[in-house]
Amino acid sequence: MDIEAEIRALQLDSAEDNNATLIPEDAKPEEVEMTDKVEEEGMTDEVDTKSQPVQAEPKSFFIPFSLPSLKDKEVADMDCAEVPDEMESQKKRHLNVVFIGHVDAGKSTTGGQILFLSGQVDDRTIQKYEKEAKDKSRESWYMAYIMDTNEEERVKGKTVEVGRAQFETETTRFTILDAPGHKSYVPNMISGASQADIGVLVISARKGEFETGYERGGQTREHVQLAKTLGVSKLLVVVNKMDDHTVNWSKERYDEIESKIVPFLRSSGYNVKKDVQFLPISGLVGTNMKTRVDKNICPWWNGPCLFEALDSVEVPVRDPKGSYRMPIIDKFKDMGTVVMGKVESGSICEGDSLLVMPNKAPVKVLAVYCDEDKVRRAGPGENLRVRLSGIEEEDISSGFVLSSVVKPIPTVTEFTAQLQILELLENAIFTAGYKAVLHIHSVVEECEIVELLQQIDPKTKKPMKKKVLFVKNGAVVVCRIQVNSLICVEKFSDFPQLGRFTLRTEGKTIAVGKVTDLPSRSSA
Repeated sequence: MDIEAEIRALQLDSAEDNNATLIPEDAKPEEVEMTDKVEEEGMTDEVDTKSQPVQAEPKSFFIPFSLPSLKDKEVADMDCAEVPDEMESQKKRHLNVVFIGHVDAGKSTTGGQILFLSGQVDDRTIQKYEKEAKDKSRESWYMAYIMDTNEEERVKGKTVEVGRAQFETETTRFTILDAPGHKSYVPNMISGASQADIGVLVISARKGEFETGYERGGQTREHVQLAKTLGVSKLLVVVNKMDDHTVNWSKERYDEIESKIVPFLRSSGYNVKKDVQFLPISGLVGTNMKTRVDKNICPWWNGPCLFEALDSVEVPVRDPKGSYRMPIIDKFKDMGTVVMGKVESGSICEGDSLLVMPNKAPVKVLAVYCDEDKVRRAGPGENLRVRLSGIEEEDISSGFVLSSVVKPIPTVTEFTAQLQILELLENAIFTAGYKAVLHIHSVVEECEIVELLQQIDPKTKKPMKKKVLFVKNGAVVVCRIQVNSLICVEKFSDFPQLGRFTLRTEGKTIAVGKVTDLPSRSSA
């Protein structure tokens, strides 16, 4: 028997045993090899039709593209929400975690340690970062180099952009969003927090560092307020640097920090018993992170380690069948136009027709990537890269929204909102004509207060009868806000994540708010 005959016999035996593809008698060796490859990869995109094998009934929903049939049309016509989700097949839930806190609290170091402990970074890379940090006389920064990847961040020792990485536990896939702590980069922190489901507030226990971050002017307070406003409803407060020589895993220091933070968390809107959890760690050496701290080190701690605490957080309710909404945070060219963002509602499939709002540009989805993997479909809560056709990269800006065609997101230049004034600049009065910078999902736009409509009584939560001309710190007011360009927003009652916002001026957050009404003429 010659080689060709042997190959045919083996393929025929395999087909009979496994109900697999039959190889035609006149198939050439190259065609047989191609058929093997097709079977292994589950797709026949580019197989020549002359050498196309006859397929037995497939066991999954996926029909090879080169074999047009009625089933192909059925799959193409299926509602995206009905197509099995590759991410679901992993049987792991997904959570976006933003690390927030004052500069130098140890956010990047803790994030880097998590990646090392979960096997995302090898020992050789760590040794390389240790040498690099030592050469810069910054020996304790080496773990932060895992998250802080550009040279500016490594030289300054400060996170500038939102770092992004993934790791997994036995039950959950996590996306880490490492937000900058310096007050100069708060807009970037807002961008990271707007994509998060839960927050990890990192606080330094080192003597003097906690006080600096928590006192007026420190970023601990502002980050907490912004996180709550941006929809981060669950918070893990990790008291870091417990191994520092000024602390030495002191229960008194830990209790002091907790007692000071708790009242502020309550005043920011957090239910401390239900939505907040405290735990001590050392991000630099990894103590109480993947495994619980040894009793010889910290005899008084009986709670969970960081990984256990993260695993126990409930996933927020998401609607995979809702109208598709994905605020765009970045875009670039890569064999077409690629946009990045977090899916806030609905599901996306390869081949979907969508709109890029507010310019109403019709686009087609060529490919969907979740983390580094190409997937056929993805649902809400996922951080995606989506390759599109029908639009150029220069026609897209951060703040645009990838939206469903049937029910696109409203676009407006004016809306009504309820605002809570936090802290105005010195000698400033909040009145009609007040100008600030609006941050809503990934939109950053200059705005003006056109009219104050009503002031809300803080006790009764009802509008006051007296006409309001101006308000001061702590007031709650309903007003009309105007922007120069069309922006995509939703009423808070319809889509909370796309209807909550902050107002900032001169590097300071002066108010937080929610969209209560849109003009009837808003385009959608």
